[in-house]
Amino acid sequence: MKEIRDAEIHHLIGGEACLNFADTLYGHEGAPLHEYLFDYRDLVLWSRHAGILPDKDARGLLRESMRCPADAEVIFRRAIFIRETIYRIFAGIARVHPPKAGDLSALHSAWLDAMAHSRLLESADGFRRGWEGGFALDRMLWPIVDSAVELLTSEEAQSVKQCGGCDWLFVDRSRNHLRRWCSMDKCGNRAKMRRRHARHKMTAGS
Repeated sequence: MKEIRDAEIHHLIGGEACLNFADTLYGHEGAPLHEYLFDYRDLVLWSRHAGILPDKDARGLLRESMRCPADAEVIFRRAIFIRETIYRIFAGIARVHPPKAGDLSALHSAWLDAMAHSRLLESADGFRRGWEGGFALDRMLWPIVDSAVELLTSEEAQSVKQCGGCDWLFVDRSRNHLRRWCSMDKCGNRAKMRRRHARHKMTAGS
């Protein structure tokens, strides 16, 4: 039976590719509580799961990574650096703190590299922007950093929030912009249980 890795079942709650990527670690600012990406293979599998890589491209990149393992390791380390940069930028925005200049510079540099691979492609409906680069090992990073810049420069940047129960990020597109949790099934229900337990203790002690 094929082993299903955590990267393939990651809960995509961010609303944008960049925030989904930032959410592949639970516990950014202390001891990591749950990591979804342990190596380059996980990075490719997650990118396929998140809809960033078609299955054919994912298979090709996995083959290329086996041919060039040292290069794949360098790209993986770079991906984690970009992930943490994106996290710090948008976690700061969620807390109404301006992003640090160093993080903005790092994102800008990664975005300029991505734009070198951006192409205007013809489609059945006209034209679309796409990516060209064959099986470049870092190709999944291009749409991720592009997503981060698109979000950062949009009005929706002010709708980025951080879960009230964990450190995951999401764009709050709820009708009244009152969403508090990454998921009601997880953090929301845990918060309800904590409140219920606290009320029970107060009642028992009165």
